[in-house]
Amino acid sequence: MANDIAKIAAELRDIRESNDPVSAASTEILPYSRRIGDALGALRSLVTDQSPTDHLDSDLQVVHGIASALIGTEKAWTLLGDLPEIRRKIGQDVSAAYERDPSATSYGEVIAAFPSILALSTYRIAHSCYRLNERVVARIMSETAKKDTGIDIHPGAQIGTHFFIDHGTGVVIGETCVIGERVKLYHGVTLGAFSNREGRRDVGKKRHPTLEDDVTIYPGATILGGETVVGKGSVIGGNVWLTHSVPEYSRVTMETPDLQVAQSLPEEFGDGI
Repeated sequence: MANDIAKIAAELRDIRESNDPVSAASTEILPYSRRIGDALGALRSLVTDQSPTDHLDSDLQVVHGIASALIGTEKAWTLLGDLPEIRRKIGQDVSAAYERDPSATSYGEVIAAFPSILALSTYRIAHSCYRLNERVVARIMSETAKKDTGIDIHPGAQIGTHFFIDHGTGVVIGETCVIGERVKLYHGVTLGAFSNREGRRDVGKKRHPTLEDDVTIYPGATILGGETVVGKGSVIGGNVWLTHSVPEYSRVTMETPDLQVAQSLPEEFGDGI
């Protein structure tokens, strides 16, 4: 048995030392991945007012130290400089959620209980890291929010103000999406790319759709392609599959399914279809 352990350990050691993709990943990210969660939690606390106002100066010093250990001193200063604008945008996102969802009883409920705000506050911080070319840090931040909310927003996406995702579960927003002002998505919406045969050669290309201002997209809709533009004020119905542009103020819907309704007597309930 001891010989088996030694043999297995030797094989694993050889694989690790071969610098395969897993070994490369461990040297690239694993040593500091835990710091990302610490930095995200501290930054999110600042922009959702969970940090006491009279402690802001000292809290910012602490957060700068955490961020510096992660992305370096100069980039950390740039990230902190982005916080006022991030805070303003989150306030606008909270307002949009409250104004556009009659079930919301207060701004406090929106911040505490709406997954959209957790996902968006994380996205807006991650997007700043993405613009600083800290792409892995940004992606791990986004994945943290995805695990908690089921909302998958790539940090490279460009999202305007007053953005609201109702319910949220199953929403996917790709890296090169451009989203305008006052856009509303429901759960299960995909803003994606076409299946990619070019692999790494597609890096840097516009692969995901553009939504102009005041667009609403209902549950289950899929919109694909970097050249696809949904014009201002358009409404995309549930379960629509859209792969081409539509002009301003379009209404895109699926035909109503041909439903068959049969009425059963009470004693026949439970017999199935």
